[in-house]
Amino acid sequence: MAVSVTQIKELRDATGSGILDCRQALEKADGDYKKAVDILRQKGLAKAAKRADREASEGKLELYSHSNGRIGVMVEINCETDFVARSDGFQKLAHEVALQIAAAAPLWIKEEDIPAEAIEHEKAIARKRYQEQGKPEHIIDRILDGVVEKFKNEKCLMRQEYIRDDELTIEKMLHENIAAMGENIVIRRFERWERGESIDD
Repeated sequence: MAVSVTQIKELRDATGSGILDCRQALEKADGDYKKAVDILRQKGLAKAAKRADREASEGKLELYSHSNGRIGVMVEINCETDFVARSDGFQKLAHEVALQIAAAAPLWIKEEDIPAEAIEHEKAIARKRYQEQGKPEHIIDRILDGVVEKFKNEKCLMRQEYIRDDELTIEKMLHENIAAMGENIVIRRFERWERGESIDD
């Protein structure tokens, strides 16, 4: 399939790979950004991917309070060196991730973190809704694939659209920062609290 210059630029900015390599990876992946990154990783061409195995134990805990203390966020973001941890770029990244968590309320960092029962629960709710609407089972099964993808996009931090730029996901933004700063960067963990929430929520 034909890939756009914008797609190539995004992949190149995020991975530091050459234009031709990015084009070929995107074509092979039918335009799927994540698959293209994986292809570059397999070929050993993605600088950001190469750094993914390096230990990231420096960094910071970013604390953010939103809406007059109605929402609070704590997020740990790690990098490899104290030098990068103290840089303006890293400090900004940590703040932007905290803002994202406050605004978009993800539940997990990565898709792999989602418990299977959470996916099944979403599917069961959607199945019941479509059954009540009288849709045939074979149609419902196809619809549920889309329901699951939407759920992942909404609840996984890395798959969420960046609140300041809906052309970017948090994963793409992270890759761009890894390429720019030259170190592995990991969003390690986060907590988000909203005033009035029950402890059991």
